[in-house]
Amino acid sequence: MKSIDKIPTTKIQRATQLIGTGAKVGVNYLKYFGDKLTSSEAEAKERLNESNATDIYDGLKNLKGSALKVAQMLSMEKNLLPQAYVEKFSLSQFSVPPLSAPLVIKTFHKYFKKNPNQVFDKFNLESVNAASIGQVHIAEKDGKKLAVKIQYPGVADSISSDLALVKPIAIKMFNIQGKDSDKYFKEVEDKLKEETDYELELKQSVELANACKDIPNLLFPNYYKDYSSDRILTMDWMEGEHLSEFLKRDDITDEQRQKLGQALWDFYMFQIHQIKKVHADPHPGNFLVSKDCELIVLDFGCVKHIPDSFYVPYFELAEKKNLEDVEFFKSKLIELEILKPEDTEEEIHFFMELFHEMLSLFTQPFHEETFDFSSEDFFGKIAELGERYSKDTKIRNMNGNRGSTHFIYINRTFFGLYNLMHDIKATNVKIHTYYDKGME
Repeated sequence: MKSIDKIPTTKIQRATQLIGTGAKVGVNYLKYFGDKLTSSEAEAKERLNESNATDIYDGLKNLKGSALKVAQMLSMEKNLLPQAYVEKFSLSQFSVPPLSAPLVIKTFHKYFKKNPNQVFDKFNLESVNAASIGQVHIAEKDGKKLAVKIQYPGVADSISSDLALVKPIAIKMFNIQGKDSDKYFKEVEDKLKEETDYELELKQSVELANACKDIPNLLFPNYYKDYSSDRILTMDWMEGEHLSEFLKRDDITDEQRQKLGQALWDFYMFQIHQIKKVHADPHPGNFLVSKDCELIVLDFGCVKHIPDSFYVPYFELAEKKNLEDVEFFKSKLIELEILKPEDTEEEIHFFMELFHEMLSLFTQPFHEETFDFSSEDFFGKIAELGERYSKDTKIRNMNGNRGSTHFIYINRTFFGLYNLMHDIKATNVKIHTYYDKGME
């Protein structure tokens, strides 16, 4: 893959790149209208989606940073976007153009006042992994193989302006309305800023790795403060295969699927229920599989703290008996800011019905002692539900910015976790290892 020598860093440069991408999308729509004259609607729409996905991704991958991170987040929403977007945006997880060697040296010198080969015994200037916010290089120090993550120049400084450019797209896609919609964008902005603070990531990585070290079949790298800064992070090099690549193999046994699935589920349930902090970026690029089929966890840049004021009502609604208690259910929806004081009777009825259907489905794993995450029936129903409500015109006419801001990253965590569990296809996962409220 060709490297890049420069990343657009100013607001004008980045806006120009996005405007150019928008122009390409406009041309695609003109082609689409002509295509419909000679092809079926479905065929024309599929070609439109493929063209738009390619042009949008190609525009974002050179910007890197939060613009590309949004694409990465959207790639996890398999039931929200057309498949063409999911496939193309998923490349942002671990396959984007890397920085050139001169730009790597320049970036490294900025934070250490030294070249990489003056800090490490060996340093490979060619990256082995380039993603949305930074890229990884192999180094050696005192006989130890290390992974050095270098943040792209200008990423941290461009978050606010990037999100301002992406905001109109998000408003349209997620039907966000109303005067208080800014709080949702502020939640995303704050979390993205945390992800660019590698000193914070080092602290979170050490804390969560130590907390989770006794969970079976999980491995974590050690982190090295002396070779890290706010924009460079050094850790052990972990030998393993990307989870997504491992799962493409045709020689995986049911026992291996079970081992990985249980480890992944336990990792998330322990964090959520025991320490109320969670690795909120569950995409395949953040996990490796060791030669002994242990799950290696990488990248604690995105960690979500879960306050009790959200945790308690959120998981009370995971209990089957509470879903059937109408008044209790309504009180929890109010507590979680899903129902609003100004709602009409029609809106209250509509959203209670909608969330009852959604939660009755999404919380099914929590109603069982063990769960089969290979179930095509379960995930098919989720896809059908998402498609049905995405086409519901009534939702479009109602205020869509509902729910606590904590939903953004907690829902992202569960969507990502469920998708990974389905990809692993473990059939007998013990659900209540770290959480048991006597659910019925």
